[in-house]
Amino acid sequence: MAALGKIRSKGGLLVTAIGLALFAFLAEEGFRSCNGIKGEARQQIGEILGEKISVQDYQKLIDEYQSAIKFTMQRDNLSEEELNQVKDQVWQQLVSNRVLQADAEKVGLTVTEQEIQNVLNDGTNPMLAQTPFVNQQTGRFDVNALKQFLDGYSKAKSEKSPQLDQMQTVYDYWLFIEKNLRTQLLGQKYQALLASCVLSNKAEAKMAFKDNNEESQVQLASLSYSSVKDADIKITDADLKAKYDELKPAFRQNVETRDIKFVDYQIKASTADRNAVVKEMNGLQKQLAAAADPAMVISKSGSEIPYLGVPVSSKAYRQYPDIASRIDSLAVGTTGVTENKQDNTLNIIRVLSKAQLPDSVQFRQIQVAANTPDEARAKADSIQKALAGGADFEALAKRYGQTGEKVWFTGQQYESAPTMSQDNRTYINALLNGDVNATQNIALAQGNVILQVLDKKAMTAKTTAAVIKKVIDFSKATRSVAYNKFSEFVAKNTTADDIEKNASKSGYRVQSLNDISTAEHYVAGIHGTRDALKWLFDAKQGDVSPLYECGDNDHLLVIVLNAIHPQGFRAWDDAQVKEILKREVMKDKKAELLMAKLKGVSSIAAARAKGAKVSTVNQITFASPAFVQATGAVEPALSGAVAATAAGKFSKAPVKGNAGVYVFQVVKKAMRAGSKCNELMVMQQTAQQNMQMVGNFMQDLILKANVVDNRYLFF
Repeated sequence: MAALGKIRSKGGLLVTAIGLALFAFLAEEGFRSCNGIKGEARQQIGEILGEKISVQDYQKLIDEYQSAIKFTMQRDNLSEEELNQVKDQVWQQLVSNRVLQADAEKVGLTVTEQEIQNVLNDGTNPMLAQTPFVNQQTGRFDVNALKQFLDGYSKAKSEKSPQLDQMQTVYDYWLFIEKNLRTQLLGQKYQALLASCVLSNKAEAKMAFKDNNEESQVQLASLSYSSVKDADIKITDADLKAKYDELKPAFRQNVETRDIKFVDYQIKASTADRNAVVKEMNGLQKQLAAAADPAMVISKSGSEIPYLGVPVSSKAYRQYPDIASRIDSLAVGTTGVTENKQDNTLNIIRVLSKAQLPDSVQFRQIQVAANTPDEARAKADSIQKALAGGADFEALAKRYGQTGEKVWFTGQQYESAPTMSQDNRTYINALLNGDVNATQNIALAQGNVILQVLDKKAMTAKTTAAVIKKVIDFSKATRSVAYNKFSEFVAKNTTADDIEKNASKSGYRVQSLNDISTAEHYVAGIHGTRDALKWLFDAKQGDVSPLYECGDNDHLLVIVLNAIHPQGFRAWDDAQVKEILKREVMKDKKAELLMAKLKGVSSIAAARAKGAKVSTVNQITFASPAFVQATGAVEPALSGAVAATAAGKFSKAPVKGNAGVYVFQVVKKAMRAGSKCNELMVMQQTAQQNMQMVGNFMQDLILKANVVDNRYLFF
């Protein structure tokens, strides 16, 4: 359909527009409860504001978003990493939507049907510009085109039209966009309400203008903390506890996390394994070079890259950068066996042909089916003769129950295909090589197609090539030896201390990883570790896991649960917290020593005599923290002290900064050249800045929502 062609051409922009939506999903009307309390508990993926979230409804949202991405990007599937990103985004947005809706409901905020209609009538929302319903002349969303489509969809559904499947895809996508619009509008209304509570006034505007535009030049004397040796500073537990009480809000933990120690052994090919793969590839190279049809050689080789047998651009190999970077520069012929160390593969490329071909083809067609191939051929011949005699293409198409409309076909639609049938090869080659406005009668297994190419765009270098890419993999024997050795190690070392003490003796390395939460998809970034993650959040401190076979069947893993950090405030003697406290106390004690050293100093010369480094610092404003080159640090406290000191005056007391202690002499103060206060504009800017300061309202709402995330049990 034309709608499909339009939306496909906007794929990249469309995904961006979706991502810009304030919240991508409107929470569903209410979740169905499962039969029985135990059955319900087994199906709960989490909890938001005390409401249980079922795995079925969460999966439904994942499928919805995944379908939208596939539709816009014209892809059959997503990679594991991409799917994990989708799962995370869906969960985060589901939480945000539930929390936002609950708070909006308290203050009576809703989105009405009329408000949605107003947005559609206005047509300026960026999301609408990326839909199929855009006027090609104006480039703007056309609400009438949407109405026509919805009417056509209703009619096709009631009549069970053959076009319904294509229309259903567009309809489902429109429901997705409409849902986004509703949620976006609710978020905007909530923000607008919040913004109306954050005001500014003339007095604040006057102060803000001064803070931003009054510049000071100072003579600065600096004593860096690095000038005091750490060994000269004594820190006690009392010091750490006092600093902890001061900084305690910084150590709040919103979710439970766990620390682990683990041994991960990756199985790799032995020398014998490598030699065997090289020998096999040398044989395949000769077969590929001599083959009349490379398809059989590629199929039996087990290559990671399928043989399509049609011209493709280098973008078809974007998953394989080594191939993509070479393919355009290769001449017709077969390369030798080359190694790519980055993906641990051996590679052979046979280039069969090269040509400049269109990446976009506009065409129309009439599909001709019949009881026998001869009958289909006869019908197709009569249609082609009629067209040659001046018959109207669309009128003929309608006689065969088709629209005959013009559509665009792009390289993106076939270059990433996992397989390619001979019929598809024939069809695609006819599109790429057909003359503009000429009709072709193509015989396929299921019938004939009358094809007319109408336009060609984006001429691109395209290559028909056969590629064998094989991983230098380990053999079953190599894996068996590795498994037996690791299994013996795990069996003999059943405690954390044993593993720590004996790992290196067995040729293994103990690694550490902190703060793993249930939101993780993998343990230590290793694929296939969901069972290990389940064990981790069911284990007790000090437990040792069973042996896990994971990764791409190439990792052996054992885990020790080292520490559990419950939701709430980390303790002062937690290892990570303690390290932060030590740094802060160290800085405080050094500052005390240096400030005592500068006590009573009333001039830059006197400070220099105490060992301070002197420099001139220009253009210091209250609103912009000063950068001190002598200590290599940004110092907000210094900016504040300078702003509070009159021109010609010396600092009242030493200033404790991030990287040192400072005293200064203000040489001069002056308003920035050309600055002029527009009171109304500054008030607006100040209100916006104030709004930014409360802009984390959503995180505050989520924190109070008591969110429980058990996705790791299911995904």
